[in-house]
Amino acid sequence: MKPFLYRPLDCALVAFFSITVLYGLLFSLPEGLGVPVTPDSPWPPLRALHGWAVAEEPAHLDPPPNLVAALLFDGFFQAPALVFVIYGLIRLRSWVRPLGLIYSGAAVTNMFFYFTETFLGPHPPPNLIYYLAFNLP
Repeated sequence: MKPFLYRPLDCALVAFFSITVLYGLLFSLPEGLGVPVTPDSPWPPLRALHGWAVAEEPAHLDPPPNLVAALLFDGFFQAPALVFVIYGLIRLRSWVRPLGLIYSGAAVTNMFFYFTETFLGPHPPPNLIYYLAFNLP
């Protein structure tokens, strides 16, 4: 068994998933629970998100139900599942593959509904390439 630091793909995945967990807990979950995305939001990360919402994703200013559901899914399912995936990758646990497949299917389904609202809703992003660069990974 190779040590974790000698498995570059696992290191890259752990780094990416760690950022995803932080984003889910700092941005998605509070917004899904009803903390507003405003310049004077009581939650500083959502204050910072306000500029992005105005410029690229106005749906975050008054989120529709399917966006709220996607945000709650990020915070309550994806973030905890990724914590287990991170642990499984670091410790080379055999159960990480089935969990990763379940997570992947759920994440793709969640993003389908998220993007459907974004692109077919009343306020599609004005700069598609810029939007996708920050939302596809």
